[in-house]
Amino acid sequence: MAGIVVVFDFDKTIIEHDSDNWVVDELGFTDLFNRLLPTMPWNSLMDTMMREMHDAGVTIGDIAEVLKRTPIHPRIIEAIKSAYASGCELRIVSDANLFFIETILNHLGLREYFAEINTNPGFLDEEGRLRILPFHDFTKSSHGCGNLCPPNMCKGSIVRRIISEGDEKQKKLIYLGDGTGDYCPSLSLRAGDHLMPRKNFPLWDLICKNPKLITANVHEWTDGAELESILLYLIDAITNGVDDVSGQLLIPYCKFERIPLVSHEPLPKALRVHP
Repeated sequence: MAGIVVVFDFDKTIIEHDSDNWVVDELGFTDLFNRLLPTMPWNSLMDTMMREMHDAGVTIGDIAEVLKRTPIHPRIIEAIKSAYASGCELRIVSDANLFFIETILNHLGLREYFAEINTNPGFLDEEGRLRILPFHDFTKSSHGCGNLCPPNMCKGSIVRRIISEGDEKQKKLIYLGDGTGDYCPSLSLRAGDHLMPRKNFPLWDLICKNPKLITANVHEWTDGAELESILLYLIDAITNGVDDVSGQLLIPYCKFERIPLVSHEPLPKALRVHP
């Protein structure tokens, strides 16, 4: 049986929203965030926002409580548990940060299911302020990727490293993502691997523009219920040695939905799910 590694993006894949925007909006810092956004890279901006929040009296406990209210589809939780129970190795590759991700996963009782979290460092300094640093220190050098990756992280290089670990021929990857930063790792997947882009999100848009660039099988999904159904089907098929698991992305029906990157409005309230 092939070893199966399931690699998840985090924001808008595991959770329903972008965790950075969620914290900024819920704590009332949207206007300041939007004013500063054109002046610095996103990762640097989030570190700056943590300083601004700290100076305004926002505590790490306040931030943690907001994170615990982050909306997540209940079937995502079950999909993660079922994939783990099936013997898959689960990993996260995310441009969020470690404090946000681990706070949410610990609250949901899911941290133990993930063998590895690749993300930007997030930690408390001696003043009790949350620091958010880059996964790749772009102030010292460039990661050299030209596939739409942000300066602080190339997810493609992480996925290529995951593929190279152990017996590459016996390893099958399933990659789930939604954003522009997930395009580079999508290009790194091989024939026999599986890509699950969220429909009508930027990754899906990019794939639709030139699907021939993607070697892996592509399976679109729209919500947590579809993610669970498709992911568990793929795991079962790979486990049982089914070689022909054709993708289901129907390119003629792609409808592009642009998501503005310059600014954002406060996120709509979604159903909040507590374990």
